[in-house]
Amino acid sequence: MLRKSFLPALLAVVLAALGLVVLQPAGPAMSATTPVRIMPLGDSITAGPGCWRAKLWHRLVTTGYSNIDFVGGVSDGGGCNPGYAYDFDHEGHGGYSATGIADNNQLPPWLAAANPDVILVHLGTNDMWGGYIPLATKLTAFTKLIGQMRAQNPNVKIIVAQIIPMSAAACATCPADVQAFDQALPSWAAGLTTAQSPITLADLWTGFDAVADTGDGVHPNDTGFQKMSDAWYPAITKVLGGVTPSGSASPSPSRSTSPSGSASPSRSTSPSASTSPSRSASASASPSRSSSTGACTASYKIISQWGGSFQAEVTVTNTAPTPATAWTATFTFANGQQVQQSWNTTLTQSGATVTARNATYNGSLAPNGSAALGFLASWNNTTNALPAVTCTLS
Repeated sequence: MLRKSFLPALLAVVLAALGLVVLQPAGPAMSATTPVRIMPLGDSITAGPGCWRAKLWHRLVTTGYSNIDFVGGVSDGGGCNPGYAYDFDHEGHGGYSATGIADNNQLPPWLAAANPDVILVHLGTNDMWGGYIPLATKLTAFTKLIGQMRAQNPNVKIIVAQIIPMSAAACATCPADVQAFDQALPSWAAGLTTAQSPITLADLWTGFDAVADTGDGVHPNDTGFQKMSDAWYPAITKVLGGVTPSGSASPSPSRSTSPSGSASPSRSTSPSASTSPSRSASASASPSRSSSTGACTASYKIISQWGGSFQAEVTVTNTAPTPATAWTATFTFANGQQVQQSWNTTLTQSGATVTARNATYNGSLAPNGSAALGFLASWNNTTNALPAVTCTLS
């Protein structure tokens, strides 16, 4: 989303004509007409609502960095409801891992569509589950992603987060694995950074309490999102001081207000899910199926599948002109699939029929807003037919 203001420039011209000197505050090296395009890239912690983005946007524009444009192929539809307008656009994908994005080459088309000047990366949470993926494999995936970013824009500025911690209650092996990953990032970044395309680290781990600052040991609550925003801010303002916008892509339309609706707790609508290093299916090419009931649409997508198990995602979108306070998605498996774990939903399975209702924190959907739920399930390793999903809103 692009926000512009021509009043400061007009005022400067008038004052100059009167012989007065205008002192400009220190700020980013940005064109007067072209916004700096910033892509928030991540998993469910960045996806809807991912309210650290709203808080960061607000702090940036209220401290003089108004010529910025958050970009990406996903919109949270204003789901944070913070009480002020913010940019909805991002590239957060619930349930996605850094290794999966790298292995399946999902990043290049996202980059081509968004054409970012700056990328904020909070990835790796989904690579921690179960302790299956070696640290070296995670860093190799990050290195590949950096190469793809620079292939799309040799001058791209990259800010990589030392990701927020996970609680032992959510995942016994994850706290130590997150810490090891975060501790490895400084030397990794030092080996890849260049003057043309520097890599800056943002320390989101220090001071973040995986119990008090999350709702489930993984996804931030409002306090956690505020801490994330506070940690991103000094890193991005340092980078913005030396960014010249590419100016090669058309700015996105300006939005003046966030959709109305009751405030909802600030939690991500998509989870972190276990990731096995042996997955081979590409999420970008994964089969999907969608349906519409008039008031809402629902889509079902297989993220990846491997021997005996698969990960899928269902997205419910409010297509009605009024906000919704709750949603339900229903589908029936045809090949004996059994859900083993789910997130961002209260899910039950009776025989082949699965009923998924919103969690306490993601039921509110503004018009055109969406929520994603995910799950891991077993399959017969032969046929994994896509079920038709129906949805209702209330």
